[in-house]
Amino acid sequence: MRIVLGVTGGIAAYKAAELARSLIRNGHEVQAVLTRSAEEFIRPLTFASLTGRKVITDIFSSASPEATLSSSVEHIGVAQEHDLLLVAPATANILAKFAHGLADDFLSTLYLAFSGPVVLAPAMNDKMWAHPATLANIEILRGRGHSIVDPGTGFLACGTIGQGRLSENENILAAVEAVLAQPKDLAQETILLTAGPTQEPIDPVRYLSNRSSGKMGYALAQAAITRGARVILVTGPVALEPPTGAQVIRVKTAQEMHDAVFANLEPATTIIKCAAVADYRPAAVLTEKIKKNGIGLSIELERTVDILEELGARKGNRLLVGFAAETTNLRDYAARKLENKHCDMIVGNLVGGLDSGFESDNNEVLLALRGGVFIEVPKAPKSQIANRILDQLVKLRA
Repeated sequence: MRIVLGVTGGIAAYKAAELARSLIRNGHEVQAVLTRSAEEFIRPLTFASLTGRKVITDIFSSASPEATLSSSVEHIGVAQEHDLLLVAPATANILAKFAHGLADDFLSTLYLAFSGPVVLAPAMNDKMWAHPATLANIEILRGRGHSIVDPGTGFLACGTIGQGRLSENENILAAVEAVLAQPKDLAQETILLTAGPTQEPIDPVRYLSNRSSGKMGYALAQAAITRGARVILVTGPVALEPPTGAQVIRVKTAQEMHDAVFANLEPATTIIKCAAVADYRPAAVLTEKIKKNGIGLSIELERTVDILEELGARKGNRLLVGFAAETTNLRDYAARKLENKHCDMIVGNLVGGLDSGFESDNNEVLLALRGGVFIEVPKAPKSQIANRILDQLVKLRA
């Protein structure tokens, strides 16, 4: 495989040379990209000698105008020609650039043009690693489906002991190989996937909704794209960035989600109904804001359209996967929903627990299949849960 190795400015930059050697030993071609700060710690000649390729250090050339023009668009070619982007060490600065789409050097510009898998191995002072800004940036990057090799704990260059040192090369290599080994077993699938909550307006400033963050649906979208599928993502309002490569349709209400789903049903070979759609909406939406008057307030509700039930009736030969978020009797409710909605699989999870389900990065689910089959998937990051769900989908398709 062809790998871009990005090296940024930290004392751990010298370790990237041995990492490049190890990648080549594993049979990969390596294109090194060094930031200007990285050059203060290790010279480009080291990587040129190891990789046998020109090392890229700047988006602009100080040579002729023709060379400058070639260099300024080179990031597009590098992005298109390589299979994986690995950044080790990844400083707090580059993580912030990647998270927020800043592009002021070759590596950050390359990142925006790169559509393949990304592996990031952070290294920095322990206080920088624990800072809320860095943690928020890591959350954004994980949400995009990037693989993060967490830094190790130990003696740091600044003289303190804590978490922040670059992970060992064998851990980074293992993460790279795991990403590259991801199967492309969904290459023939077009997956229509819903995610997030819906919002049912009460008046111009209020609405009914739920605690769905969209993280599970977005993890499924990213995993499906990584495994080769075309993904049509119908998403309610969430604070997440959609996976690169997804066709994104944004909606707010249950009715808008219904209309978007059935407008895009024809090309779909599989439907994954992960969204937490409101079951009820106000019977009448007020045109003016409700004022406090010192007494109680009653709102008449009516049922929203049952999208999953209608999909079950109209799915044809498509696979249909539904979700069931319950607080009790998960197995019974999942089995009943599987039958009543004519699904091929129900993904059930108990909500209300600690560090799992709504708003969490983790989940633990029960897969309900036809024939009374149940598969328990223990707590794990939602990216892993997503692949377990897709593994089962592949088996259903076989």
